Amino acid sequence: MKKLLLVMLLLSGYLFGAINVQTASKAELMSISGIGSKKADAIIKYRKTHKLKSADDLLKVKGIGKKIVYNVKNGVKNKSKSKSSTKKSTKKTQKSMSKKESHKKSSKKKEMKSQKQKLDKKSKKSLKKKKKKSSKKKEKK
Repeated sequence: MKKLLLVMLLLSGYLFGAINVQTASKAELMSISGIGSKKADAIIKYRKTHKLKSADDLLKVKGIGKKIVYNVKNGVKNKSKSKSSTKKSTKKTQKSMSKKESHKKSSKKKEMKSQKQKLDKKSKKSLKKKKKKSSKKKEKK
């Protein structure tokens, strides 16, 4: 009976999202919103010499504030798996965006170049016409 009660208590904590800060792994700590690799390491280092009875004890850890304690108590998770994966995906997005932008720029440059060439041809033709007209006028005089 006691074992069943204990198991139910452990599962209820898991269901509601609260983690045991004394026994949580680095990955579990990092899953909480506001806790990255460095803060998880700080928590792990702190709990080697101090016992963390509740999430409120995290306030004693350097770099941990009330908002993170709130997130731990309420099981507020990160939107992504980890910050490093977010950075990697952001870099990939930036690379693909820069490729698209450079492609757009190069196509715009090509388009502008062709337009300029067309204008140059037109202006050359018009200059030739003007020269012909002026030369004809000079001949008439």
